[in-house]
Amino acid sequence: MQRAPHHRSRSRHGLAAAVAAGALTVSLLGGNTAAARPYPADEESIATTLSLPSPPGGANVKVLVFHASATDESPTVDAGIAAIEKIGLTGPAAGRFKTVATDDPAVFTRGKQLGTYNAVVFLTGGGDVLDPEQEAGLEAYMEAGGGFLGIHDAARTEPYSDWFTGLIGARPAADSPTSVQRATVEIGDRQHPATRNLPLEWKRPDKWLNWTKNPSGDVHTVARVREITYKPGASANGWDHPVSWCRDYDGGRSFYTAMGGTADSFAETDFRDHLRGALAWTTRLSQADCKATITSNYHAERVTQPNQPGLNDQIGEPHGLVVAPDGRVLYIGRGGADSSKPVVTDWNNPDVGKGIGQIHVYDPKTKKVTLAGELTVFGNKGGGDELVKVEEGLLGIELDPDFEKNGWVYLHYTPHSGIDRDKQMAVRQVSRFTMDLATNKLDMSSEKVLLHWPVQIHSCCHAGGGMAWDSKGNLYIATGDNNSSGFSDGYSGNNPQPNYKGVSFADARRTAGNTNNLNGKILRIHPEDDGTYTLPEGNLFTGKETAEGGGKTRGEIYVMGVRNPARISVDRTTDTLYAGWVGPDAGAPSTTWGPAKYDTFAAITKAGNHGWPYCMGNKQPYRDRNLPDPSKPLGWYDCDHPKNESPNNDGLVNLPPITSNTIWYSPQGGGVDYPRDADGIPSYKVEEQKQLLPWLKGGGQATMNGPVYRYDAASTSADKWPSYWDGKWFVGDFYDDTQPRHAVVTDPATVGKGGLPTHAESLKKIIPVGESGIRNLMDWKFAPDGSLYVLDYGRGFFTSDSKSALWRVTYKGGEPTPAASDLARKAAAK
Repeated sequence: MQRAPHHRSRSRHGLAAAVAAGALTVSLLGGNTAAARPYPADEESIATTLSLPSPPGGANVKVLVFHASATDESPTVDAGIAAIEKIGLTGPAAGRFKTVATDDPAVFTRGKQLGTYNAVVFLTGGGDVLDPEQEAGLEAYMEAGGGFLGIHDAARTEPYSDWFTGLIGARPAADSPTSVQRATVEIGDRQHPATRNLPLEWKRPDKWLNWTKNPSGDVHTVARVREITYKPGASANGWDHPVSWCRDYDGGRSFYTAMGGTADSFAETDFRDHLRGALAWTTRLSQADCKATITSNYHAERVTQPNQPGLNDQIGEPHGLVVAPDGRVLYIGRGGADSSKPVVTDWNNPDVGKGIGQIHVYDPKTKKVTLAGELTVFGNKGGGDELVKVEEGLLGIELDPDFEKNGWVYLHYTPHSGIDRDKQMAVRQVSRFTMDLATNKLDMSSEKVLLHWPVQIHSCCHAGGGMAWDSKGNLYIATGDNNSSGFSDGYSGNNPQPNYKGVSFADARRTAGNTNNLNGKILRIHPEDDGTYTLPEGNLFTGKETAEGGGKTRGEIYVMGVRNPARISVDRTTDTLYAGWVGPDAGAPSTTWGPAKYDTFAAITKAGNHGWPYCMGNKQPYRDRNLPDPSKPLGWYDCDHPKNESPNNDGLVNLPPITSNTIWYSPQGGGVDYPRDADGIPSYKVEEQKQLLPWLKGGGQATMNGPVYRYDAASTSADKWPSYWDGKWFVGDFYDDTQPRHAVVTDPATVGKGGLPTHAESLKKIIPVGESGIRNLMDWKFAPDGSLYVLDYGRGFFTSDSKSALWRVTYKGGEPTPAASDLARKAAAK
């Protein structure tokens, strides 16, 4: 029966409350469809009583399938009803239910009847199918704790109702594509019963709706459709295109899927499994967390105050953090001075580059900050070009695995006392100090130097700095390529000419590409109690290789070919190493020299060569250059058989083959790739590029790798992030515009082999961006209580300012729903 539209923009909570209380009256004679009419002026004028149990339905689970349409009945109705009936009759007994189908909207004003259903499914064909009293009955049903499942065209139903828009979550764009297209669905929620058994990447045909407003952040999106796998049309939503989502709504539970636009969908095993899980939650047969990605459930709080004038009493130039088992946060300042203090750049002055690297401790119990200690570092020359500025200083911090017993703190830094002003060389080192756990003070005289190596300091940049432990007590140390960016036009850092007193400072083949040099690497050592270290098995080299005459490798190297890995992390559940490094400076690709700047993230499961300065991304090579004229190109590098033929190389010529990386991005987009010729060389033509990872894009670019979250079910913390995030890898960038700040899902079958992430979702509203938020992300770590600490660098370089701060992000969304006491069958609580 076709109806006139009801223009209902105001909330009807008063009307629904009257329904729930039994004060709403309508004619129920014969159960005929009530006549459509606008909102009654006087609710008391409606005559008969509707009451609902709370929650509706019981252990004898029933599902109502409502399939009315304002136009012709959808051709998917019969298939949908049959599929839901089959779902209810199959599977474990604890999950079965009875299905009742109707197109009579009067069911929503029959209190005793409506109250017997655990969930209502809208298999509607769209249009205005409920009058105000009927919609108020549905609203009352939800307020009593009912469940709702909308399928495909249900999003077109009740188009004039704001409340129904909220129930569904989004409305389709009028020009959504109408043809059936095969596309890839990304499954982001690996725990919800509707998605946990589905493929990570689910390829299937359907009709794909676009949304007038993206609901992500207001609803909990469990699956997205990947637009690069089909033609979404002019109203495309972009990389974040939700296709299934859920939320707790008005006292009940609402799940919607835009899939099911074809009759054939309902015959698919995976789609039926999707519906089965959605019905398990909406009927109260199982619990699920549909709050985990709703922005309003997170609270970001700045926990440190601005420094007092002329002091760094709260924070130094932010450069890294670590969280102790008892929740204390130790964070470091690299060495840039307070902006009011002068810097020394004259190499004739003994104090050239002298700075103070600072270690602060924030105690969440007292909310107080303690300056734990200071180191005199080489790292304070302010800004300027690469022959003036410097990125050395206090670069990394980690705590011993037995920190609670021994108080040992490991610091990665460049001591000022070790600089050679004549040769403009310095020593970088990793040292162990002891902290008094009662006073939060470091004993600076307790230093034991574990490892040290030379670095050139004539030219900036790329110091790296991050450190992390694995489950076996091995310490990973990230070191930058110690190389200038200014002599290769922003492409491969392989210019062999520039040097200072015989030491090249623009040829990363001397460092990152050199098997006998500790720069441009991720090192792996096993610290011993006496302050020495041993080498674990499985590093890239043993240090005793006899190839090419021997003496050309370092056994500490676990990963080579990284440019500037400021942040690394290890997931101790899997011992997978996660790293990110900053790329070169070329703003666009070159058909002569190779790819534009790629900032890179890699999930690393074994020792390897990750490419710099020969290849980047997914084995995209650079062009060689060599004497006598480095401005002219030679051949393309061979990523599978790289050779270090630099005159500055004192390591092996024949290098390990290069491993593709997991994520890369440039100003042109994320995961940029090109057609390749018969020799595997990309075209590097922008007009021919494709984006394999359209969810991110570069610009300024400075990767800040993050942690993998691990949920602790035993924790009683009220602030911990929910289990939804368990196993997700957090990747970010110093900048907050188009750059990444995402949680990604990787495929265990391809992780560590260059396999692309299967799913990503933005964290920019949860970890807020913008001038008043965390604009310049410098480091981020989860605390044992499940909250997230984030360092904001501030708004200036080589200093700290009023925006330099430590932040804490907590979750306030509560437990999964429905409450255990409201489950329809207690045996199905898992």
